[in-house]
Amino acid sequence: MIVKLILSITFLSLFACANNEKNSVNKVKPEVLKKKNKEIEPYTLDTVRLSIKANEALEFSKKNNLNTHFCILIDMKIHSGRKRLFLWDFKQSKIILSGLSSHGCGNLLWGSDESKDTPTFSNLADSHLSSIGKYKLGKRGWSNWGVHINYKLHGLEKTNTNANKRVIVLHSWEAIEETEIYPRGTPEGWGCPAINNNVMKKLDKYLIKEKTPLLLWMYQ
Repeated sequence: MIVKLILSITFLSLFACANNEKNSVNKVKPEVLKKKNKEIEPYTLDTVRLSIKANEALEFSKKNNLNTHFCILIDMKIHSGRKRLFLWDFKQSKIILSGLSSHGCGNLLWGSDESKDTPTFSNLADSHLSSIGKYKLGKRGWSNWGVHINYKLHGLEKTNTNANKRVIVLHSWEAIEETEIYPRGTPEGWGCPAINNNVMKKLDKYLIKEKTPLLLWMYQ
């Protein structure tokens, strides 16, 4: 009788522990799932913000004798592991090409992604940082990087006047993926807006047909 009583108490204790553990898991599980769902939630591009910038870009292009067919917009507010370079078609009012774009690493490790969501900017020589602002896309030239194509960038604002001195150009780089890599970031260089090789090939097909220089606008 005593043995049965002991066994019953032991069973009830184990059952109670199992229930407590189950309840404890149930209390935590929704939070964990919520966190996981938040992390894998699909990213939605802010098309309103992009359209506003595109309209501003068109007005600027008209006033400054730049191309009124296309422009290149780079939204540095977007995480570097997501597509943030856009070839915008003014006539169709839409994106016709997009891709990842690097930014400058500054004092951080070259080729890393340490500032993937917190980039800083500078117009100073040897800062190894990107310069925000509007640029006129210059001549097509030879690049040591990627598919050996680059386009010179002529700074049009106080924030990027040293672009030529700093040899800041639009070029491609083997280290940059063609698809989004979030939550990882795009490898960071010394300030150039570098893009994927295949994206450059596609972009180049548009650029070489245009006789009037395009506006490239890097903004935050």
